[in-house]
Amino acid sequence: MISIDNLGKSFGDRVLFDGVSFKINSKERVGLVGRNGHGKSTLFRIIIGEEGYDEGAITMPKGYRIGHVEQHIQFTEDTVLAEGMKGLMPTEKGHHWKVEKILVGLGFTDGDMVRSPHDFSGGFQVRLNLAKVLVSEPDLLLLDEPTNYLDITSIRWIENFLLAWPHELMLITHDRGFMDKIVTHTVGIHRKKARKIPGNTEKYYEQIAQDEEIYEKTRLNDQRREKEIRLFISRFRAKARLANMVQSRIKTLAKMEKRDKLEAVRGLEFSFREKPFKAKQVLNAENLSFAWQTGRPLFSALSFSILAGERICVVGKNGKGKTTLLKVLAGTLDTLSGKITYNPQVETGVFEQTNIQSLVDSRTVEEEILNAQPDIDRQKARNICGAMMFEGDNALKKVGVLSGGEKSRVMLGKLLVTPVNLLMLDEPTNHLDMDACDALLAAIDAFDGAVIMVTHNEMFLHALADRLIVFDDQRAHMSDGGYQDFLEAGGWG
Repeated sequence: MISIDNLGKSFGDRVLFDGVSFKINSKERVGLVGRNGHGKSTLFRIIIGEEGYDEGAITMPKGYRIGHVEQHIQFTEDTVLAEGMKGLMPTEKGHHWKVEKILVGLGFTDGDMVRSPHDFSGGFQVRLNLAKVLVSEPDLLLLDEPTNYLDITSIRWIENFLLAWPHELMLITHDRGFMDKIVTHTVGIHRKKARKIPGNTEKYYEQIAQDEEIYEKTRLNDQRREKEIRLFISRFRAKARLANMVQSRIKTLAKMEKRDKLEAVRGLEFSFREKPFKAKQVLNAENLSFAWQTGRPLFSALSFSILAGERICVVGKNGKGKTTLLKVLAGTLDTLSGKITYNPQVETGVFEQTNIQSLVDSRTVEEEILNAQPDIDRQKARNICGAMMFEGDNALKKVGVLSGGEKSRVMLGKLLVTPVNLLMLDEPTNHLDMDACDALLAAIDAFDGAVIMVTHNEMFLHALADRLIVFDDQRAHMSDGGYQDFLEAGGWG
């Protein structure tokens, strides 16, 4: 159990949160929600001890162990298995099977166990750090966006793993479906305070909306009553026979709690700019093949067509070729064989993680948005900056000081101001918070053009996919029907 009492944290004159108090009791799995920049990750760093705080206290039992995923990649062992075993408790030092089980669940193969950790991509290296934390079985497990580097099969595995977690858990994730399946309680940072409720995010947001509606009704009633009392006092102050009643009302007025009007919390809303498209077919792909190494194709003989307005989602395990296919379709990689024919009317907008290299370090976020299209004015650029969570002065940050996730949001913002009729999106939700993910889902749903999207977010797949391009162990192929049809036909096995 851990107790947070009256915690306050500021950066300069900006108050992040104030008077935050809640407890995490035995075996509770708690989801932490709130807008980006409202203090979720800061609160995690405070609990870990990596960040100080201005006031309040954090108390926990003696010997209470807190586990979190290290962001720094610093491996000392020769093999993945040996590195994973560093996370084991001293009493379990020889239990390599425990580590293997978790590594396989996170997507490592049996052959990967003897490979060097340095041979793997950054995403798999983060998974290895995650495995080390999971095998250590801390009393409190803190997970900040654990699904960012996982594919759907690994996400489903860790979902089941966390449902069986025998200790306390605190989770930050943009994936609402993932969080809602796991948590027993939700803590939200809202208006610089924290509120904990039993249940998932839906119950939390319903409760907040209900509380704020009651607060506003009470404030208006108090305002009306105060006006009536002041009117009585001013009218009868001079009448001696009513002196006691006047004094009573003066005392009532002094005791009345002053309720300020709640500052409006602006909901995130944005939309893609559409270029008209009059034809029926967007593109036709015939017998596409691609390989990085001779004799080991990522995909071969892949044929499909995409119609106007269709939503095609690309799914499968990491490393199988999903992003590569998107790059081939976008024209940034050449196929080994095959042909892609685009309708001449097609105007494509691409969001892909490596595109951040095209950003200019000396420009501000606002300048990057303004430079994306000649007809964008400053107010429109500022609105897009706000939608991408660069509100106020944050829009004036130089690109050079931004994190990788922040740069990805700038790229998404640039895409929002570009007139297109075909969107190609590679994991667009990875660096967004839950509110921004909801707004993005609504924006894609409202977009009249066609969409090809790589995603592991099952809420997006259920809501959007008309058809799927599935990468499995054997091949890549088009699967007719939506995501639910795919699951009912055997899905992930």
